[in-house]
Parts: sequence; structure tokens; C-alpha cells
Amino acid sequence: MNEALTVEGLKVYYRTEKGTVRAVDDVSFSLARGESLAVVGESGSGKSTLGLTLIRALPANASIVSGRVYINGEEILSLSLSDFRRRYSWRVISMVFQGAMNSLNPVLKVGDQIAEPLIYNGGASRGEAQRRAMDMIELVGLPREFYYRYPHELSGGMRQRIVIAMSLVMNPRILILDEPTSALDVTIQAQIINLVKDLIEKLSLSVMFITHDLALASDIADRIMVMYGGQIVELGSAERVLGEAPKHPYTEKLLASIPRLRGETIPEFIPGRPPDLASPPPGCRFHPRCPYVFDKCRSEEPPLFKVGEGHVARCWLHGE
Repeated sequence: MNEALTVEGLKVYYRTEKGTVRAVDDVSFSLARGESLAVVGESGSGKSTLGLTLIRALPANASIVSGRVYINGEEILSLSLSDFRRRYSWRVISMVFQGAMNSLNPVLKVGDQIAEPLIYNGGASRGEAQRRAMDMIELVGLPREFYYRYPHELSGGMRQRIVIAMSLVMNPRILILDEPTSALDVTIQAQIINLVKDLIEKLSLSVMFITHDLALASDIADRIMVMYGGQIVELGSAERVLGEAPKHPYTEKLLASIPRLRGETIPEFIPGRPPDLASPPPGCRFHPRCPYVFDKCRSEEPPLFKVGEGHVARCWLHGE
């Protein structure tokens, strides 16, 4: 079996004052060993909730309504939280959260924060943990002496490298990155992306890269998964989704919004706004913003249609 991670029919809802928010609504996909999968979509499409579900770190007002998640063939949602943390959390699957500064304790040296899980969860001695933490700091492209620095002494790019080192210190095989470059300038973004690509190759990682930036996704991903309104609307290889004509109108609009270095094409904006997931529109959730909408789109929710080899799209344009 080549799948490191398999998700089947996952539904995750939030309880709010407005009602039930369907943040992730019937999502199914797999992640192969050594593969990088980019999860793309606007804010509110369910990307981060999906990542938090996979590491069992959902907030108190969220509940997993249905679905299964398998890691290396074992279903993990049925495990108790203590069992999951003991056997899987950071050892097999880990996550780099959005906003590096929020992941770091401002009054502790960054090296001690990297070493901490090795001591308390891995049973390592303080000296062993310190050496391992320094190795990880060096692995992400920083001098070993940075072990003794505090978060406020580091730039945004350096802090992001430290957070990546924290996520990898216990040798997980699956890494989830949630908008790891969102607060960085373009030059530092490129450095972090190159670092992630090097780590994927060196450590044979399976990576789920959450982003709203298709340009970044195209640089790192083997496959692209486009989410909208809590659902997958298109999933396929990067070459098919980005290199050929996209098969869902939302993907088409996302691509049209990217500025081009060459040519005279003016970037387009996507009209309207994302759906309210406490009261999603009937039928296709993209239909209020879709330029190709017809009657069936407004009344019936489309399934995922196969539109090519390993390529699916949730759009009635590919129906009978």
C-alpha cells in the first residue's frame, strides 16, 4: 500500500451562534508516500480545519460528524486522544501552524522549544535533546548557535525555519504546512519553499501544503486539491490542473487572478464572496459566482466527475 494518509467522507462542523457551520463537508482524498499535495482555496474554504482534524487539534466547538482517516492503514479518528498523541502526534504526523510567532514561547530559547518534545515525549536526556535540536536547526539552514536565541531576536523567515525544525524533530513521515509563507516577503517566501522542497527529498516526507496562492502551489506540489465552501471542487496532478485547461470554473477564476510576468493579460477578480457555510446555497456552492451557471446548478449538488486520469471536478458541465 503506497498511501501514507487516506481520508474518506470526512465531515467537520462547528457549533456557533449562527448555527452549524459545515467547515469540511464530505471530503475524500489520499496522500501517497513521498508526495506533496497542495490544498488551495480562499479563506473559509475549510483548508485549515482539514489540517487540524488530521492532527486531532480541533477547537472545543468543532465536531467530527462522520468520516474516516487512515494513517499507514490504521483508522485514527476512533483512537482516544491520549492514544493518538502517544503513538502518532509529532512522531508520525505533525503540522506547521500559520503564524510562526504564535507557535513560539517568547520567554524561552528557541532551541529549548525544539528539544522539549524529545525530553518529555521521546525519553531523551537533556544533552541528547540539545544535540538533536542543534542538528535540526542546522538542517533548516541556520547556525547551531541559534539554539540560544529568543524568538524576538529572529526575523520572520528565521522564525519560520525554527517552527519547521520543531515539527520535524521527532522524525514524522507526514508534514502539514498551513500557510507557511503568508506573513513573509516574496524573497523569503522563495527561500522557505526551496527549504521545504529540499526537506521533502532528504527526509522522504509526505507533505500537505495548505495555501491560497496557486503560484506557490505550482512550485511545490505533485497534485493540486482545490477546495471551495468546505468541499473538494477539483483534484488532479499539478500538470493537469494548472498546465492544461482547468476543469472547474472556480479553478479557472483562481488562475485568472494571478499576475503574469509575460503577456498583456490583466488579472481578474472573482465576483461575489464565499458562501456562508452556516447556510450554504442549494445546488452547487459556487453557482452564485459562476459565469457558466444553468438551472441544474441552482438546484442539485454535483458529485465529483472523472475528467481525466486521476483528475476529478465537481461541476455539472461534466455531467451527462
